Amino acid sequence: MDLHDALSGITCPTVTPFDDGEIDEDALVDLLAHLREGGIDSVFACGTSGEFPSLSPEERRRAIELTVDHADGAVVACSGATSVDEAVAHVGNAADAGADAAALVPPYFTPANAPEGNERFFERVAEETSLPIVLYNIPQYTGGRIEPETVAALAEREAFVGIKDSSGDLTYFQSLVRETPEEFLCLMGYDSLLVPSIRLGGDGGINALSNVIPETFRETVEAAETDRGQELQSEAIGPLFETCASHGFAQATKTGLVLRDVVPSDEVRPPLVATDDEATAEIETALERTLSVAER
Repeated sequence: MDLHDALSGITCPTVTPFDDGEIDEDALVDLLAHLREGGIDSVFACGTSGEFPSLSPEERRRAIELTVDHADGAVVACSGATSVDEAVAHVGNAADAGADAAALVPPYFTPANAPEGNERFFERVAEETSLPIVLYNIPQYTGGRIEPETVAALAEREAFVGIKDSSGDLTYFQSLVRETPEEFLCLMGYDSLLVPSIRLGGDGGINALSNVIPETFRETVEAAETDRGQELQSEAIGPLFETCASHGFAQATKTGLVLRDVVPSDEVRPPLVATDDEATAEIETALERTLSVAER
């Protein structure tokens, strides 16, 4: 598999369905079938939408195994951790489970006191693991961004194949496209900026709401340079993204999947709390509008 080709397009950061506190394996398999039918290129397992901080190492590995068995395209396994040794262990488990690449966030809770601290962290993990690495920039959760110069330096190394940028900062994203080699994947993680990022030279997206409306994201990427792509971005994806953002993406995405009869439950693990009736009604209204625009 050519990883660059597999991740150019739409990659879905899957939720982790639960049933009475345990991973609902049947629901995860159903979700992956829904994504295949919707035209999703590849899957990003156990990421933020997948509630990875709430999963044990054994649960992460099992979720990745199921994803590898039932997904199309590449499987990227989020291997976020606060220490080099823990990150190395997660990447090793992902490799053993059959993943094609690992995603790494900067250490959270103790963000680097200088950009080279993150660079050293990523390099140390890469030296001790075999999977290709996708950097994951999500400063709102890690306490700081991966600086463009750090990304540019790592992009020159064979182990690092791309970055998922969920910062929502389009200027930052543009600097990544400008300062990294052409073969380095710049992937938009902020759903409402998907089309602008592609028009600026990005390679595709890793977008939470592609769980719920995979067919709309598929069409949006294919039409990104056209008026139809702009319409889908501004009138279908954008409003749904804004609604879900106010309720938390793991929760809101699961609610959307229940509304579309893909999974049976919107259960989440603490500290997350499932959407209440008012939030569910707001998401349902936004989702109906999105599907109406997509069907035009």
